[in-house]
Amino acid sequence: MTPFRIDESFVRWNELLDLILASFAYMEGRIDPPSSASRLTVESLVEKARAEIAYAVEQAGQLVGCIFLRPEADCLYVGKLAVLPSAQGKGIGRRLLDTAEGTALDLGLPALRLETRIELVGNHTTFATWGFEKTAEKSHPGFTRVTFVEMKKALAG
Repeated sequence: MTPFRIDESFVRWNELLDLILASFAYMEGRIDPPSSASRLTVESLVEKARAEIAYAVEQAGQLVGCIFLRPEADCLYVGKLAVLPSAQGKGIGRRLLDTAEGTALDLGLPALRLETRIELVGNHTTFATWGFEKTAEKSHPGFTRVTFVEMKKALAG
């Protein structure tokens, strides 16, 4: 279960989209505004993979996890970390984050940054266990209440 880079040779876009949608499905009706994952299409996913650094994990011939990474000035942004519900709890998310850490260090970036919805307290706890600290509470455009938490993890390099 070693993460592999999603590059120009990748062709399993429908399967990748299904993985992300299945992974984010539990959020439906729990978060407001709805996840941007629900607006993804194969075409927008292809473009996202071209614009960012993406990795996937395969198990028994099936895509079971993915992560999208975007370099920023002082960190590597972690987005669309997704693990199939049936594959959760097996270390796949942790392995993808290890890949993100290695990528950040290769790029000379000292930290990882991610955002998680305010309602998803279990995610906050999991990311804290993985070394992330809450750095901000923010709102999506048009919202006056906090809608997401920003978390960062400093990397030893």
